Amino acid sequence: MARKKTALKKSGAAKKGKTAKPKKSTGSRKKFQTVRGMRDILPQEQPYWQRVRKAVEKVANDYGYQRIDLPLVEYRQLFERGAGATTDIVEKEIFKFKTRGGDDVALRPEGTPSAVRAYLQHGMQTLPKPVKLFYIGPMYRFDRPQEGRYREFFQFGFEAIGEGDSILDAQIIQLALRIFHVLKIKKVSLQINSIGCKECRPSYNKLLVSYLKNCRSSLCMNCKQRLKKNPLRILDCKEEKCARVIKQAPQTIDHLCDDCKNHFTSLLECLDEIQVPYVLNSYLVRGLDYYSRTVFEFFVESKETQSQAALGGGGRYDYLVKLLGGSDTPAVGFAMGMDRLVAQMKEQKVEAFEPPTPRVYLAQLGDLAKKKSLRIFDELERSGIQVAESFGRGNLRSQLKQADRLKAPIVLIIGQREALDETVILKDMASGSQEVITFAKIVKEVKKRVKRL
Repeated sequence: MARKKTALKKSGAAKKGKTAKPKKSTGSRKKFQTVRGMRDILPQEQPYWQRVRKAVEKVANDYGYQRIDLPLVEYRQLFERGAGATTDIVEKEIFKFKTRGGDDVALRPEGTPSAVRAYLQHGMQTLPKPVKLFYIGPMYRFDRPQEGRYREFFQFGFEAIGEGDSILDAQIIQLALRIFHVLKIKKVSLQINSIGCKECRPSYNKLLVSYLKNCRSSLCMNCKQRLKKNPLRILDCKEEKCARVIKQAPQTIDHLCDDCKNHFTSLLECLDEIQVPYVLNSYLVRGLDYYSRTVFEFFVESKETQSQAALGGGGRYDYLVKLLGGSDTPAVGFAMGMDRLVAQMKEQKVEAFEPPTPRVYLAQLGDLAKKKSLRIFDELERSGIQVAESFGRGNLRSQLKQADRLKAPIVLIIGQREALDETVILKDMASGSQEVITFAKIVKEVKKRVKRL
């Protein structure tokens, strides 16, 4: 007994006959947020994204491009070899990690190396040329998050593999501009350049390095490092001090070999033929090592930033297929950031995609009516009739208000009595007239009325 009292005293339960209360936890529950650089695309935003996806799919179909879905995770070396080990994407921005099995992998930072890997892996070399592919999906770069930029972002891309003719360059530019047109994004400008090939670029690089070494003290720290690793990328620097140096640098188009010069001239003639305006930018380069000859970017005047915003770009990558294990295979492509397109649509007040208005609203009252409504809903949907409903609501007035908000011209009402009789009250929202129709005839009757709308 003494032992029991001692135990009670120690626990604090012996005082005034009260039982011991558990101590309150001092720690608060973790409130989860999105990971830094990631975000949710909420339902109210989706109409803009839906419009972009629909535009891409329509234009792809018009130009004969087939969709390919690529994995989010690839072997890291695919991007290091494809994009270039000294590019910003690989050196600073790539999400890389090792799997439990020890595989050295990365989240894809862009789509072109993956598309070429798929082209080789699945034997597409035997298909008629060019092989035309497009993709849509998220990409990942460990970039510094800032306004309008995220570590997870969305792109679509088009790749034409197996043809070296400059007419493909012109057509893929035309295709990109067509997407802008379908999305009603205005004031888009095209900047274009040729950076040469493996025959003429080495001599240009020597000339560029010689010039830049004399201006080394005027370059930013990043460009001083690029001078040793990748001098062509200095032409892409946005630092003001470097921009002043770049203005006096030798121009790539003045040092092209005859083949590259002819290819570029032919491309410009094609663009003139289809009346595509362009700006020759002799210092335009792309941030990836696999580009050769044609490079281009699309810009739009941004009211918010009072400057040009890049929407996307691309060019020719005639050596990438061989670099990743294939034979010599020319190719051209481009990619665009969907986030930036959506931002421009909003800035230019482009109407978002509006889903089709439901032709019928299905209202119900009571448990049996709900069950019968499921059957009617299924039959109408199978007949190709757009139907809206709110099965969780039991109030008829609130359901009719929702039907009115959705502008559904026909409302079908099933109450307890109708459920037992297997009938439906069909209400014409324009005239307010109502009539009772059997389950067996309702689909036929609705079809007839929908045709008259």
